[in-house]
Amino acid sequence: MAGPISRNRLLGSLKEAVSWPDADISTVVTLATALVAARADAEGSRYFQDLSERNPGDATALALAGFFQARAGHNVAGAIDQLDKAATMEAGLPQYLRGLALAGLLPGAGLAAAQPGGTGTSRADQVVADLELVLAARDQFPVALLRAAYQGLARAYRALGRQEQAAEALRQSGLGPAAADLPPMFTSLSVTAREGMRLSAPRVLIPVPEVQVALSYDFGDFAFIHTSAGVVAIDAGTSPDRVRAAMADLGLNEHAPVSHLILTHAHFDHIGGSEAVRGPGTEVIASAGFPAEAERQRHLSLPFRYLVGTGASPASDVRPDRLITEPTSFFVGDTEFFLIPVRGGEMPGALMVYLPASGLLFAGDVMMPYVGVPFDAEGSPEGLLDTMRYIRELAPRQMIAGHTTLTENFTIEALAGLEPALTELREFALARISENATLPAILDAGYLPALLRDHPAAVVPYLVGRDCFIARLYHQGTGYWGPDGQGLDARSPEEKAAALDLLAGRKADAFITAAATLADQGDLALALEILAPGLLRHPGSRELAELRQAVLARLMEQRQFWDPFGFQFYAELADAELAPVG
Repeated sequence: MAGPISRNRLLGSLKEAVSWPDADISTVVTLATALVAARADAEGSRYFQDLSERNPGDATALALAGFFQARAGHNVAGAIDQLDKAATMEAGLPQYLRGLALAGLLPGAGLAAAQPGGTGTSRADQVVADLELVLAARDQFPVALLRAAYQGLARAYRALGRQEQAAEALRQSGLGPAAADLPPMFTSLSVTAREGMRLSAPRVLIPVPEVQVALSYDFGDFAFIHTSAGVVAIDAGTSPDRVRAAMADLGLNEHAPVSHLILTHAHFDHIGGSEAVRGPGTEVIASAGFPAEAERQRHLSLPFRYLVGTGASPASDVRPDRLITEPTSFFVGDTEFFLIPVRGGEMPGALMVYLPASGLLFAGDVMMPYVGVPFDAEGSPEGLLDTMRYIRELAPRQMIAGHTTLTENFTIEALAGLEPALTELREFALARISENATLPAILDAGYLPALLRDHPAAVVPYLVGRDCFIARLYHQGTGYWGPDGQGLDARSPEEKAAALDLLAGRKADAFITAAATLADQGDLALALEILAPGLLRHPGSRELAELRQAVLARLMEQRQFWDPFGFQFYAELADAELAPVG
């Protein structure tokens, strides 16, 4: 089989970063999930065997070496020995990886019995022991890893004849009845037509006793600050019903004394549930840029059905009582709020909220890695960098963003390396743009600043935002005619499909062969670009339709750990739903 046509930029950069001394565990886990999604088990085995040999005391590297060796089917007994040794060296991730690796050997009973390293039953018992231990200590593991744990447990329970427990584990996985035989799924994301997208399982964050943050009750997060003069709300999610559900869990009833509602910006996922917290005396506060942005948002049509869901009923008209034009301090009871208007990375009219007494900064979406949102021409790299500099000088103790995954990854610790890394990336990209380089050529450089070696916590946030940061710079600095002629003579999908059909001899088989070959070698996005025109010209082809579904499922896998919008986009194309984990 030929190698892929397209370069996997993320995978290459992750492999380089994980090889650096003191790599952050989140970078290691992200690389492992990316290798699984790419079906690159042999590559993962070689990489982590080498890493383990260079770092013999690293239990995670040893466990990953065994994990990928077992998945690749190379010396399975030796792989299990490595997993066992890693599990005795360190508790936690090695047990998780051993459980998943052994679960992957269970589907074929004959294969499991024939291979050395234990019978199928003994392996299943070990899977249950390992993964039940993981779930008992689930708070110590990223939520994104828990789906695969339930998936592996379902496979082990089934092998042991414990059908009711297998069905319950599959239900908890959120993946559906066929999931036990699918590759491991690593994501905290969920997406359904009714509920829209959630970034993680709903939970409450209490960074200090007087602050409650509702995480993933809605697409956007929101918070409540308890003061001696009542409750102050920061943002209000997408839908009143979802905000009320969070308030009930937080012990706040529908008529809680919310004295102030502070809105970080005018996007629907931060203002849509405002009627749930507003009462007759509630003062609504926003930045001076809020009204103009809110007006623009009213005319924006969301391209994705799954983003909000049919169960949402967002507020359409929120009018602030007070607009903030400059850094402003005010008190609610004995609690000081410092309001900071910034242009941010997502939109020009943002407002950050700082609590000096506790050192908490509510940053909204000022550090959104998409630098705006992918389907709207807003946001700027310059605004993002300016705001990062301001936050660094403010030096808050903890930063709480407008979405769960941002709060988890774009931390104060990460900011120290992320700001200089993105500054360096901006200079690199602008230099390439001035040389008339195309956007794909700039992206394919996979630019990874060496300074990130000294800032391991910044690696994943940098890689998550790198391509969007470059793309936003590129589109700001170029016209709608690219140096390669893109945009010069726009053609409809139907016209392009007709031209490709000529090349294919007007036969669906040619589209099927090309797309299947691309998919097999890992060029999934290119395969989809062949399948879409193929189906336009041959809509009755069952093989094309089935191949398209398979390619979309794998594209969802590739985006599952780091790209919510991309994951949701492919899920919608496939009419696929993914229930919340657990």
